[in-house]
Amino acid sequence: MPVTQSPVTLRVGSRDSKLALAQTELIIGELKKAHPQLTIELSTMKTIGDKRQDVAMNKIGDKGLFTKELETGLSENTIDVVVHSLKDIPTQLPENMLLAAIHGRADPRDCVIMAPRNQGKKLEDLAEGSVIGTGSVRRVAQLRRQYPHLEFADVRGNLNTRLAKLDAPDSVYDALVLAVAGIERLQLGARIAHALDTVLYAVGQGALGVEVRADDVQTRELVACLNSRSVRL
Repeated sequence: MPVTQSPVTLRVGSRDSKLALAQTELIIGELKKAHPQLTIELSTMKTIGDKRQDVAMNKIGDKGLFTKELETGLSENTIDVVVHSLKDIPTQLPENMLLAAIHGRADPRDCVIMAPRNQGKKLEDLAEGSVIGTGSVRRVAQLRRQYPHLEFADVRGNLNTRLAKLDAPDSVYDALVLAVAGIERLQLGARIAHALDTVLYAVGQGALGVEVRADDVQTRELVACLNSRSVRL
């Protein structure tokens, strides 16, 4: 694996949530292994998806909700690399942006996290009318057919914020549906009540995407070590 021959500084951008930072630190760790002389600077920011907590995601629009501000940083050359959850990246990237690497995929499934009052239960055990929190139209469409006795309500915020809403004593939610990969990357796997093997997960869920400027040859070469061929295919 190539090693940088002279000191280089790489500016990495990330959302400022705990999960986004955990994922970015994972990528930074891999880069440091491959390029020991590399100096890495981390910059964090909020995206429109982080800022607009009062509106359901499908009502804001799903293009670039968690990527636009980071891509602006790339375009303005204030950062060199952005780490995304692959499922958050729009199919069409902005001009001069390139998905330079796709990093190894964690468990892609969705899972159920129960409120404290429902510990030990599964979705099928919940009383009729119990409220399941999820901001995903995809999840609701599938789960409503499988669990017609349940109600579904939007829940916004990063992963830790959603868990705090679930755990509040006056929570309206009986359970949340979240991605296994995110829960496990934050070392919270013990909270998973059960995985949803019958629910089709999002394209790219569990994998990390590394975005750079298409004309930045040096950075493209530096991050090439992150590519997982089997996941990319």
